[in-house]
Amino acid sequence: MTIQTLSTLNVKNKRVLLRLDLNTEIINNKPVFSPRMKSHLQTLNELRRKKAITVILAHQSRQGKKDFTSLEQHAKLLKVKFVPDILGKKAITAITKLKPGEVLLLENIRSIKDEFNTSIKDNDLINILALLFDIYLNDAFSISHRKQTSVTGFPQVLPHGIGRVMEKEIESLKKINLKNTLYILGGAKPKENIDILRKNKNVLTAGIFGQLCTIAKGHNLGAQNKFLKKEIKEFVPLLKPLVKNIQTPIDFAVKINGKRKEIPIQSFPSKYEIFDIGKKTQELYIKKIKQAKSIFMKGTAGYCEEKQFCQGTKSILEAIAKSKAFSILGGGHTTSAIAKLKINKKKFNYISLSGGALAEYVAGKKLPGVEVLKK
Repeated sequence: MTIQTLSTLNVKNKRVLLRLDLNTEIINNKPVFSPRMKSHLQTLNELRRKKAITVILAHQSRQGKKDFTSLEQHAKLLKVKFVPDILGKKAITAITKLKPGEVLLLENIRSIKDEFNTSIKDNDLINILALLFDIYLNDAFSISHRKQTSVTGFPQVLPHGIGRVMEKEIESLKKINLKNTLYILGGAKPKENIDILRKNKNVLTAGIFGQLCTIAKGHNLGAQNKFLKKEIKEFVPLLKPLVKNIQTPIDFAVKINGKRKEIPIQSFPSKYEIFDIGKKTQELYIKKIKQAKSIFMKGTAGYCEEKQFCQGTKSILEAIAKSKAFSILGGGHTTSAIAKLKINKKKFNYISLSGGALAEYVAGKKLPGVEVLKK
């Protein structure tokens, strides 16, 4: 079954329950207006123009974490109404008073226990909220790997579809041939990359992930082993059976007296910590990029907060930009690096704003939040 979109759904004067991903960095107790948040304006503005009565469900972090907070400031960034409630009288009154073309953001959905209730029975979010709406829209591909009420519950009881951000993400991902793809996996989140390794061998590694894969191959990196002590304990046992045929860096850049120095893998262990891949690794990776027909990159190759250690990331991104391969890039740090390095975004076929969901899709997993929309 084809998933309904804003092109096929009639939303005029209809009450639309819209799931967005507004989760963002909190700096000085204020949410950052992130690229992901900005992208959702396309869907919101279209719903306004089409005179839908729109209510947003969203989250910020989760309970117990420092950045778990109210969404009041998020509403100001989006320039929409806000009510500090979800299921109570305040929320219901605010929802029923909304006029066509107006938008209301409810409080942080993760403050409600039933958000994590995988059953739609005895679920207050379903029993109370669903009755107030005509249509459910998901515009958050980035959280569609989660089985949560706001993602997989409402589509089971309401006519449903997707917003423009999610539509673009799904259509772009359909174009990538996962079997013939060169995967460039970097960054500092090994967990998201392990499932990709289980299914693919045409992989280049970089960043902290590349260092862990290098250690899993039996190399002692010295100071970096101490720095990654916790990650080594958690991930190296999982990586050992997966890294035999994948490409790991053949040299690294370390910091000595504040300056970059490159050391070949044969010269490790080193008393200096690693901050980037070296030039020999860059040359090797660029050669493989030129031969690829389809490329997926996630995460940076080094510590891009310092210009001298963003060289690896820059060389890889520039090679992809010049390549004729169909390219998809994902992850917040990758997106930030493209902006920082002033590389033309149009040189890439698609830049995803998703993290875990994108990694699971690329690993060949079915996403619950997408699958339920097909029913």
